[in-house]
Amino acid sequence: MILIKLGGSVITDKSSFKRFNKERVSKLCREMKDSGKDVMVVHGGGSFGHVLSKEFELQKGHIRDDQTEALAKVSRDMRELNGMVIGELIDAGIPSVSIPTGSCFMTDDNELLIDTTIMKEYLKLGIVPVMFGDVVLDKKKGFGICSGDMIMKCLADAFSPETVVFVSDIDGLYDRDPKTAKDARLITEVNESDLGGISSETTVADVTGGVREKIKTMLSMCSDGRDCILVNGTADGRLLSLLRGKEVVCTKVKKK
Repeated sequence: MILIKLGGSVITDKSSFKRFNKERVSKLCREMKDSGKDVMVVHGGGSFGHVLSKEFELQKGHIRDDQTEALAKVSRDMRELNGMVIGELIDAGIPSVSIPTGSCFMTDDNELLIDTTIMKEYLKLGIVPVMFGDVVLDKKKGFGICSGDMIMKCLADAFSPETVVFVSDIDGLYDRDPKTAKDARLITEVNESDLGGISSETTVADVTGGVREKIKTMLSMCSDGRDCILVNGTADGRLLSLLRGKEVVCTKVKKK
């Protein structure tokens, strides 16, 4: 089984509030289907989840009264986005169901508390459970943000996928932000010893100023037999080729 995260930068237009990239998501879902691989899917929030979350500082927990309405709206918007992703998966021939993170799981001071029983039962039936970054209740802070990356780490631990794939809107990890530096260099392979040379200001997809933390998360999902791969989902056919075991332009994060 391959664990795949569809980044918010790929499935939405992050420059426009709540704009779904239907054509791109449709292509990615069909590539997953055509690969013949069993998959589990997580997706980000993009322009559906990040705008209000940032404006009302939901990641800080319950610090003021006007956050509660924003929490409800973000939860609503993320379920709307998830419904559209589920629709494209089903249309591509991948039976899928929503597992709304905020309805099923909590955090304890940002540590995700997760029970995989429901997901395992759906997988036994041949149905793909789909989770997503969401606002969740937190035992200490009242509520907080459970990111797609947090979910990916928990699922990698619980299900031991053969490969973990992060689908972004750029070719991989660069030494500088490729969207602003024309001479930015693609880093095709990263391991723990390389971490010190990665700038914290580098941008990968929807992560700004926190690439080292993202790579740390990816490294934590690697094992002797499993790599984490960052691949461009806006390049037609690239995800399909990767899932079929072909060499593609990407960044591979390895344990050693």
